[in-house]
Amino acid sequence: MNIWLWILIGVLAFIVVSELTIAGVIYTILLVRTSKKKWGRDVKLPDDDEYKGMYYEGLEWGREYADYSRDVQIKNGKYRLVGEYFDFGGEKAAIIIAGRTESLKYSYYFAEPYRKAGYNVLVVDNRSHGYSDGRVCSLGYREYSDIQAWSRFLCDDLGNKAVFLHGICIGSAVALFALVDRNCPDCVEGMCADGMFTRFAESFKNHMDEDKRPKLIPKGLVYLYMRVFSHANVVSDGPLWRIDRLRKPILFLHSREDTYSTPEQAEKLFAKCSSPNKRFVWFEKGAHSRVRVNAPQKYDETILSFLRELNA
Repeated sequence: MNIWLWILIGVLAFIVVSELTIAGVIYTILLVRTSKKKWGRDVKLPDDDEYKGMYYEGLEWGREYADYSRDVQIKNGKYRLVGEYFDFGGEKAAIIIAGRTESLKYSYYFAEPYRKAGYNVLVVDNRSHGYSDGRVCSLGYREYSDIQAWSRFLCDDLGNKAVFLHGICIGSAVALFALVDRNCPDCVEGMCADGMFTRFAESFKNHMDEDKRPKLIPKGLVYLYMRVFSHANVVSDGPLWRIDRLRKPILFLHSREDTYSTPEQAEKLFAKCSSPNKRFVWFEKGAHSRVRVNAPQKYDETILSFLRELNA
């Protein structure tokens, strides 16, 4: 065989192996918990002052209401899931669902409007996060059944009459997937979506572009790894493909400065949403998942107003 053909075959093989390796590394960084320290309960961005402000303000909230809290856990399939339940004496409960990499301690920051509304509050370590079992993050495609199981626990075991879901980023996709699934408990009454995206592939691309990652990153192969190992179809499935099945109330909270789940994505979701009770509220400032820290009073009052209408 001609030596140049061998060289060509070798170069092509090197490119294929390199791209598979790069994609595997990126997938592992994004969605595989390689140690208990990864996605634990510690502060994730110690050099980000805005994030730290949110995190430590949330910890202070947890300390202030520690007398109302207790550790809880359930089993869903093979996974032991861990949470913390704040019993404020209400008849209903809210579940705060954080995004990828965050533990229940991060969720404290978003709990205050629900306490003010008279709701009990459950914050959870999503599977493969915090103290919960699991090694692989599925971007909501498997975790939604965990939220359904938590909802049954709140109603059947703890006596709450209804459950409201509050999702941040991927947490909002988890909440939506739980609500539109046929096995969703009847007691789940609605949801709030903070920074929901149309599909994860779009947000991932925007993130890579903003961070000025190399254009040669094999995104298609990363998405393939996600499909095969995390059972997450991030290209042709996601909130945009499911939101037309939603029949329960939903509140959209979105920043015009969100560069990951862009305003254009949010508008598409709202337009396609089939809920007879839907509301969209824009915030002028705030990066992705940083809406409340830039307008805490408006954020909380918007939720309180929505819940008052829901319970009228």
